[in-house]
Amino acid sequence: MRNKLDRRDFILSSGTALAASALTATTVLAAEPGTAKKPVKILGIACSHRKGMTTSKAVQIALDAAKGVDARIEVELIDLGGLIFAGWSQKPPEDDFTTILPKLQDPAVGGLIIGSPAYYRAPSSLCKAFIERCAPLREPKMLMADKPIGVVAVGAFRNGGQELVIEQVQTAMLCFGMIPVGGKPPAFQGATVLSTKDDISGDDLGLDTAKKLGIHVAEMALKLGA
Repeated sequence: MRNKLDRRDFILSSGTALAASALTATTVLAAEPGTAKKPVKILGIACSHRKGMTTSKAVQIALDAAKGVDARIEVELIDLGGLIFAGWSQKPPEDDFTTILPKLQDPAVGGLIIGSPAYYRAPSSLCKAFIERCAPLREPKMLMADKPIGVVAVGAFRNGGQELVIEQVQTAMLCFGMIPVGGKPPAFQGATVLSTKDDISGDDLGLDTAKKLGIHVAEMALKLGA
């Protein structure tokens, strides 16, 4: 038996030791808490008085597309249909909005998709009340600052005011420090969906804009939250 290592044995043994050391270091790093990327939640808010109807369905389509972007994306639909709450007041009452606010204050929320029907070329009164009651998200800290906001608008006509609804909701959410996000071409401003006799399933163009909006909101949420 040789008592001394020759040059070849030394190199081989050193290489094996280095490889084992690197593997150990990698294993330790992977096991350290906090190294895994945290989930990012996208909340969809359906602001129609009619629960489970076209606005809710359109927002859900956008959320489903958002979820498919990355395994870290989590989504939740909040359907305001059937809930009763007023708009802003100096002393907010104890109403149905109290169950919604904690969801919005969750630190995991990385973006919003707000959906509204187009009523007289404007958002629904429920949508306006929702935005007004989000005032606690501005004080004492802007909880939604630098997070993406996408808008889904549903109308009874192809040009039924959907883009005006999107613009008004985006403008309001600028007051919360949010970043307006449109969809990918041709959904530049957001999702514009046509409802025919309470059915959106035949609007291939509109549903495509909802999907593209959801994808873009998710992508921006991941980038801005990185």
